[in-house]
Amino acid sequence: MSEVEMTAEALAILRAAGAEGIEHPGGTLLAHLQRVSALLASWGARSELVSAGLCHAFYGTDGFPVALLDLGHRAKLVEAIGVEAEALVYFYASCDRKSSYRGLTDVRGTFVDRFTGTWMHPSLNARRDFAELTAANELDIAAISPDVRIRHGANLLELLTRWRPLLSEPAWAHCRSVLGKADH
Repeated sequence: MSEVEMTAEALAILRAAGAEGIEHPGGTLLAHLQRVSALLASWGARSELVSAGLCHAFYGTDGFPVALLDLGHRAKLVEAIGVEAEALVYFYASCDRKSSYRGLTDVRGTFVDRFTGTWMHPSLNARRDFAELTAANELDIAAISPDVRIRHGANLLELLTRWRPLLSEPAWAHCRSVLGKADH
């Protein structure tokens, strides 16, 4: 299946799951997902990460509990976007933020799966993908909502500054642009 066909299939599943009708900062969840995917693409992310950006909320997240697809139906998303992109979606959705965010840049990068309670040490590449997707997600919301930027911008900047070693140059530049930090 081509990249265009995979995107069309993912959008069809998102629409069927009601993403167009779920409120989210800046409009609907579907609009947010499309912006996150486009942002990742603008940063030069590989196609699997761009697809994961489009689908990152399928299983809900620690910060957005609405699940569009039950974990028992992961194969449906695999068919739409491929094995690697779906694995990135699961990895993103599974993050126990309180337990995982602090140590993500540590040498071993401890990560806790909120669905299973499993503690793991993901590869550097997996942590980079996670950080990049998180940055795109959070920066989209901060860029679209002045209220979110005012209330959470300083904490987001602190987090992304800590994660700077995991972020691409375009992601870091976008962080500085949205959150107003000159350099770090």
